[in-house]
Amino acid sequence: ASRCSLDIDLGVVGDPLAAVFAEEAGAVLQVPRDALDHVWGLFDQVGLRDWVRVIGRPGGPPDNVRIRAGKEIVLETRRRDLHCAWSELSSRMQGLRDNPQCALEEYARLRDLSDPGLSASLVFDPKNNPATKAILGGTRPRVAILREQGVNGQMEMAAAFDRAGFAAIDVTMSDLAERRHDLASFSGFVACGGFSFGDVLGAGQGWAKSILFQGRLRDMFEEFFHRDNAFALGVCNGCQMMAALKHLIPGAQHWPYFVSNRSGQFESRVVMVEVLDSESVLFEGMAGSRLPVVVAHGEGRAVFTDPGSAPTPDNPSQASLSFVDNYGCATDQYPFNPNGSDHGITGLCAAAGRATIMMPHPERNFRTLTNSWHPKDWGEHGPWLRLFQNARAFIG
Repeated sequence: ASRCSLDIDLGVVGDPLAAVFAEEAGAVLQVPRDALDHVWGLFDQVGLRDWVRVIGRPGGPPDNVRIRAGKEIVLETRRRDLHCAWSELSSRMQGLRDNPQCALEEYARLRDLSDPGLSASLVFDPKNNPATKAILGGTRPRVAILREQGVNGQMEMAAAFDRAGFAAIDVTMSDLAERRHDLASFSGFVACGGFSFGDVLGAGQGWAKSILFQGRLRDMFEEFFHRDNAFALGVCNGCQMMAALKHLIPGAQHWPYFVSNRSGQFESRVVMVEVLDSESVLFEGMAGSRLPVVVAHGEGRAVFTDPGSAPTPDNPSQASLSFVDNYGCATDQYPFNPNGSDHGITGLCAAAGRATIMMPHPERNFRTLTNSWHPKDWGEHGPWLRLFQNARAFIG
C-alpha cells in the first residue's frame, strides 16, 4: 500500500515455497526496531515465541522486492511489476464491467513512481476560527438540515453545523409541505446527500420536482434564495437537487445538471480537490487550498446545457471546487476525477456566493479521525470544518 521496497530473508530452508505457503493461519507484522524486544516478550507470554521469527524489513533499493533464503536470492524484481501483475486480472474484469477507458487509466497509475499520493496544502490556519466573534455572542442561528425520502447524510451534516456554532434542526420536505416548518425562520439550509426517491427519476430530480410542482414550496424556496442574509448548501444528492432549482436562484443559470459517472459505476473513494477563487461565502479565505475529501455518488458528472457557459480555466463562471490529481493539477483522468466532469468541476456557487453546491462530502471529513489519511499536525478538527465556520461567520 505504501509502495515501499522490501528486503525479505526467509532464513536457511530446504524449500522456500514451503516456508511462505501453508494451510495454517499466519500473519506478517511490521514492528519498529525499538519495539522488537517488547513484542518478543508478548509472544513469550502467550507461548508463541518458537513460532515467530524476523523475516525482513521495508526498504532497500527503490522500487525493488528481494526475497532471500539464506545466501540464495530466490526472487529480485521491480515492485511495480509485481503490483501490475497482481492487479491485472482485476483491471481486466473492471474493463468488462465498467468503462474500459477508465479501467486503463486507473491501471496506468501503478507505474507512476513519482505519484506523491494524498496531500494537504492549505492557505489558511485551521486552528483560527473566523466565527469566534459570532459564537461569543452566545446565539446559535438555526440551520435547516433538509432531507427527503432516501437521503442518508443528515447526521454528519448536523454534527458539522453544530460544531460550527449552529442549532441544527432536522427538517423533512413533509415538514415544509405541511407547514410544521418554514424556511423563512432559518438562517440557512443544507440539502443533504443520499438517494432521494432512489434516484429513479435521475439525480436529485424527484426531490426538485416535489418543490417545483408545489406552488407554495416553490415560492418558499425562491424567496429564500433571494434573501441577502441567508445561505444555502447542496451536497451530493442535495447538489443535484439544487442544480435542478437553478431557475429559482439568482445567477445560477450557468449551473449544470448531473448524469451517470463516466466509469459507469457508483464511486466511493477519497480524492483530492482544490478550492477555487469564487464568491462562495462558504469558501471564504480557502481559495488555493488542496485537500483530500470523500466522494460517494453514482451520478456526479456535470453536464452544461450551454457549452459556452461551462466553467473552464479561462472562464470560471463561479466554479468553486475542482478535482485535482495528486500533483495538484485539475484533471479529467480517472480515478482522480471520479465522475468525469469536464475540467474537474465539482462545485459551483451563485446568488452572490450565498448558494453553493458540490458533489463531495466535506461533512464526512470535518473531524481529523474520520480521514483515512491526514498530516500528523492536524488536531481534533480537520480543515473542512472551515467551510461550516465560514457559514457561521457569514450569519454573524
